[in-house]
Amino acid sequence: MTLQIADVIATFDMLDAWEDRYRYLIEMGRSLAPLSDDERNEDNRVRGCASQVWVVTTLTHAPDGTPLLAFRGDSDAHIVKGLVALVLSFYDKKTPQEVLSGDVMGLFKQLELSEHLTPQRSNGVRSMVERIRRDAAGALAAQ
Repeated sequence: MTLQIADVIATFDMLDAWEDRYRYLIEMGRSLAPLSDDERNEDNRVRGCASQVWVVTTLTHAPDGTPLLAFRGDSDAHIVKGLVALVLSFYDKKTPQEVLSGDVMGLFKQLELSEHLTPQRSNGVRSMVERIRRDAAGALAAQ
């Protein structure tokens, strides 16, 4: 299930306490479709994350034939799983060019997440974004 970024922003604006925002992040993580055991492999594992994080990238096409990237993911940590859901929703079903030009870290700043994440989690998010951008660059090169 892809979250609507506008809905996430509105909910974050409505929640004053960071404890409530963290709970919302955990709920977002629960919205992720589970990965199969086969998908939890080394090829899909995101390196640079303290928690276990997996991202599966699939090339699909819009009805007009435009190539789109679809993302699925998971983590073994509740808050990180929410961060995975947020990042993947930001990039899901976009063209490789849109993925490469997208600025999810700007969204994190807007939500004030950047200043409330531990350095370890921030590094993990950056590693996940780098992985997604690498997959988009590979899809673009293959066109």
